[in-house]
Amino acid sequence: MTLLGSYLHDRRGQMVWSGGLVALLAELGFSEGAARIALARLARRGLLERVRRGRQVHYALTKRTVDVLAEGDERLAGLGRGRTAGEWTVLWHAIPHDRRLERERLVRRLRFLGFGSVQDATWLAAHDREAQVAELLRELDVTDHAGVLLGRPAASLDVRAFAARAWDLDRLAERYAAFADTFTRPVPENPAAAFALRTRLVHGYRQFLTQDPELPEELVPAPPRRAEAVRLFHDLYPALAPAAQRHFDEVTHA
Repeated sequence: MTLLGSYLHDRRGQMVWSGGLVALLAELGFSEGAARIALARLARRGLLERVRRGRQVHYALTKRTVDVLAEGDERLAGLGRGRTAGEWTVLWHAIPHDRRLERERLVRRLRFLGFGSVQDATWLAAHDREAQVAELLRELDVTDHAGVLLGRPAASLDVRAFAARAWDLDRLAERYAAFADTFTRPVPENPAAAFALRTRLVHGYRQFLTQDPELPEELVPAPPRRAEAVRLFHDLYPALAPAAQRHFDEVTHA
């Protein structure tokens, strides 16, 4: 999904040859079998649409995937830009165990929205996520099994200690440092090398959307090297784009 979201000019209508995708994934270290299984799995989950043209199979993004990627783009653009203290969101749910798929999808989307688990079935976000959560609960048809509250931390609360129950803040700081150390390298001129570097760059950076709660910095200090990682991403990603896009287009041309 990261691959297609990064290189499709027309997310809502463009199709890509499956053989080209398999070849690109091979360049990133995946076997042909693993690549084809991954594509088939995404299609079964409704994240990719499979289209046959003669003897060739192509894939296109579904509306659901386009919407998720668009939301991710917005989050990526604002990640690490600084958040001021405001209302927090608390969600709890009692989704029946026989609706395991809905529970799993809820957890994935909550993490994507910056929620952390305080305890079983109770989730916390350091932002007002009321509208996004309401839409998510409607989409999963579990509104009757969940509740949402908005509020602020009490003045007497040690927010740093409390937040550490929902998010691994020390590990987050290590991940930002590792990201900054990994991608501090010259921009390659070779299109294949630029493609590999840019794809790993955005894929690694996207992980922070589910890891970084972006806590208000007046309450909890930001990870020490987050600003460095943010600058690095916004410098490298557009710099690598022309060569990486050229390689993607050449390989996926059926």
